[in-house]
Amino acid sequence: MLLAPLARVSGEVAGTSARSRKIALIAEVFRDAEPDDVPVVIAYLAGRLPQGRIGVGWSALKDPPPPADTPTLTLREVDAAFSALAAVSGAGAQARRRRLVGELLGAATEPEQRFLVGVVSGEVRQGALDALAVEALAVAAGAPPAEVRRAVMLAGAVGPVAERLLSEGPASLSGFGLTVGSPVLPMLARTASSVADAVERLGGCSVEEKLDGIRVQVHRTGDTVRVFTRTLDDITPRLPEVVSVARGLDGDGFVLDGEVIAFGADGRPRPFQDVAGRVGSRSDVASAAAALPLSVVFFDILAAGGEDLLDLPYTERHAALARLVPEPVRVRRVVVAAGGEADAAEGEAFLRETLGRGHEGVVVKGLDTAYSAGRRGAGWLKVKPVHTLDLVVLAAEWGHGRRTGKLSNLHLGARGEDGSFVMLGKTFKGLTDEMLAWQTARLGELAVSDDGFTVAVRPELVVEIAYDGLQRSTRYPAGVTLRFARVVRYREDKRPGDADTVETVLAAHG
Repeated sequence: MLLAPLARVSGEVAGTSARSRKIALIAEVFRDAEPDDVPVVIAYLAGRLPQGRIGVGWSALKDPPPPADTPTLTLREVDAAFSALAAVSGAGAQARRRRLVGELLGAATEPEQRFLVGVVSGEVRQGALDALAVEALAVAAGAPPAEVRRAVMLAGAVGPVAERLLSEGPASLSGFGLTVGSPVLPMLARTASSVADAVERLGGCSVEEKLDGIRVQVHRTGDTVRVFTRTLDDITPRLPEVVSVARGLDGDGFVLDGEVIAFGADGRPRPFQDVAGRVGSRSDVASAAAALPLSVVFFDILAAGGEDLLDLPYTERHAALARLVPEPVRVRRVVVAAGGEADAAEGEAFLRETLGRGHEGVVVKGLDTAYSAGRRGAGWLKVKPVHTLDLVVLAAEWGHGRRTGKLSNLHLGARGEDGSFVMLGKTFKGLTDEMLAWQTARLGELAVSDDGFTVAVRPELVVEIAYDGLQRSTRYPAGVTLRFARVVRYREDKRPGDADTVETVLAAHG
């Protein structure tokens, strides 16, 4: 398959807000692609590289060679070029990467160059994500969407399902099932404004602690235990504590969903970054475990005794969980009834208690909800306090895809002790089309430099930012960055001197 039609469709997808039109466009690509090209198609449309990070920064992309006149690049040639880039290492690596990037872009037409630069820089954010790809795949193959979604959740990715479906037809979907030892995509929660809101929406429900740790999926067959992350990476060797707990349970052929956290000497949870650092450590696991022992807390069960439990209501799954997992290793919860004011009050009280124990909020789960793996199911609703800061915009990056020509990714700063502004992170999230247009014009008035990628501006514009917490980061001068930052609104009623200070930010999370 040539790259050109994919680049064209990417632009058309970026240019439409209609979900049905996006699906139709992606389905068109699937029909034209060879089955083994589809995983790469899906990745590129979602704005990511199958190879992950390839060591290519903006400096290697900002001055592309003259484009080719005629499209000749195939998808496989492009994928091979990115694999070659990812393999570059050692002395002279930067020069070799620049040469390879130049060769690739020199073989691309102007539209293909724009598309490739957007994919490499991570700026192809156009809504053509896996959920849309699943719907488009169903359309292209003439398969029931629900069956395709289920196959994807059980396979753990769209790619394997797409290859088999497009080569063998809808009957192939029956070949995908839950297998202990093979991870499935985890169910995710949507957001509710309060416990009362969640209870009103769900009726009878379980209000459970929301733990700020690392999501894990634990599989056991006999003495074999495997532990996977929410992105389905196998991290079993790094978590001997979890393996020990799983082997100590009186059962077999099970799959458990849970969270790995750490507690301090005072019994309160340690910061997310501590847990992430421990889980991310690949060497000397024994020493790391001794320095920071981890605990696992389970809140759902996907299989027991080799039997698939995904379609059972949550009430029945939790009963199976309680039979297998002792209470100290199960998540704290309170079950409330059909959704009256008294029930909501009980849930709100549980939220306050949970926050008092140092956790980040609660997840409210409908009692009749099946496990919708890989999806933000309407039956799970998370409730947690929203942290906000008033920060100053220090710079903004030019967007790609649907945001081409707009200043998108904001560089955010808090006031330092000396009156300067200290960068705490970046965000492009939460911006409406109207906000994008307004900030592009306003930041253009404040611009002091533009290198073609980033526009530095006078620190005069205050923006209210919501975020989920802090994490340590050596990339930023304060040693921390914001987690899941998103724009709430601009505060033209505030001056830069009214922005929050670094000291205030750190003290709030001390």
